[in-house]
Amino acid sequence: MADSQPLLSLDGDPVAAEAFLQDVFRIVVDEVIRKGTNASEKVCEWKEPEELKQLLDLELRHEGESQEQILEHCRAVIRYSVKTCHPRFFNQLFSGLDPHALAGRIVTESLNTSQYTYEIAPVFVLMEEEVLKKLRALVGWSSGDGVFCPGGSISNMYALNLARYQRYPDCKQRGLRALPPLALFTSKECHYSIKKGAAFLGLGTDSVRMVKADERGKMIPEDLERQISLAKAEGAVPFLVSATSGTTVLGAFDPLEAIADVCQHHGLWLHVDAAWGGSVLLSQTHRHLLAGIQRADSVAWNPHKLLSAGLQCSALLLRDTSNLLKRCHGSQASYLFQQDKFYDVALDTGDKVVQCGRRVDCLKLWLMWKAQGGQGLERRVDQAFALARYLVEELKKREGFELVMEPEFVNVCFWFVPPSLRGKKGSPDYSERLSKVAPILKERMVRKGSMMIGYQPHGPLSNFFRMVVANPALTRADMDFLLNELEWLGQDL
Repeated sequence: MADSQPLLSLDGDPVAAEAFLQDVFRIVVDEVIRKGTNASEKVCEWKEPEELKQLLDLELRHEGESQEQILEHCRAVIRYSVKTCHPRFFNQLFSGLDPHALAGRIVTESLNTSQYTYEIAPVFVLMEEEVLKKLRALVGWSSGDGVFCPGGSISNMYALNLARYQRYPDCKQRGLRALPPLALFTSKECHYSIKKGAAFLGLGTDSVRMVKADERGKMIPEDLERQISLAKAEGAVPFLVSATSGTTVLGAFDPLEAIADVCQHHGLWLHVDAAWGGSVLLSQTHRHLLAGIQRADSVAWNPHKLLSAGLQCSALLLRDTSNLLKRCHGSQASYLFQQDKFYDVALDTGDKVVQCGRRVDCLKLWLMWKAQGGQGLERRVDQAFALARYLVEELKKREGFELVMEPEFVNVCFWFVPPSLRGKKGSPDYSERLSKVAPILKERMVRKGSMMIGYQPHGPLSNFFRMVVANPALTRADMDFLLNELEWLGQDL
């Protein structure tokens, strides 16, 4: 096909369509998989917004463009995007590229089906249940329910909705009129989706009672008990506690056994947000961090994070066996969930969720698990812990690096103290000056393209770096590079 020929001609021309897609796949393999995972390449090629708009030619026109132009657009999109598979991308709680999970994503996207009925997604309906069964078993449940959600925030929101419905089933029909003032409880270190979920569900952010956390970021069960009593005294009805296994910044694990005792005493739904830390359940060495999780009523777990299953792969797991998901969310759409089908209609799982169309998120995890086995995934988790410990020990040896605290997970939080601030911790403007260091270094590393690390303030603490050790391709050399690069970037500060 001539380069100048518009892509409109691909309609009804399978040979040309195949040739085009092969060209696209070659670009993806070269630019994303080969270069994107190569430590000698840039993590990103930073451009200011106005310049990037021009480079990408974002305008949508009346006339179609040539195949050559479309392929150039694909190259540009990849060139100016952040390579989250890069071994120096430490910015988020997800990173890396698992080839088997990527293969699953390619198959899923190619089949372009929706996970709502056995009729249209027979393989994936059966596969999703098998994968969810495996995840539930790791939590410690021999039965239960679950569903893959579009992100951990939605998993947390589902848990709030299910707990509310279980307590007040009339709210499905009557809405907020059926409810007394409700109260839910979580720690001040929780993910922001808990408050967002309360707002979205009409509970209001005031219904979220923030429980104190200790110096390591763990919820204090005694304060949870106090907050529940206070809420009752104020006329509110407690209904849920959301504990966290792997907080976003500090990587803290709440004491689940003690929290479960409080929930059991007061008859409250216990949800565990293990979006980040849930994959630790695969490790015999480290799963003690989630001791007591089997007592939860619901668990959110994101294999797209520590396991590198690829975005998005977020499971909501339930201990419930009463079909609560379907009772809470179902609307029995007669055009989709016909009850007189020729197969078992219990396999039509789409009425369990708020969505209608739902992408397939189980294949990437299933295929990766098939290839790696539970043993391989366990090694992946243990390796992340080992590299985080290596980084901590190396960091302690170097002047100018200071830990925020000893980590128990793979979040390594630290300050880089530049030469001009060393030995001046007692000065009145020390904290203010230190807080400016991380943003400057972040800008320098991003503009250079050498690496990406997140930073943030935390309570009274000045901006510090949160290094996330998650990419399965990481080595000790990458940890050394991180420290060397920060020293080089900050030598003049």
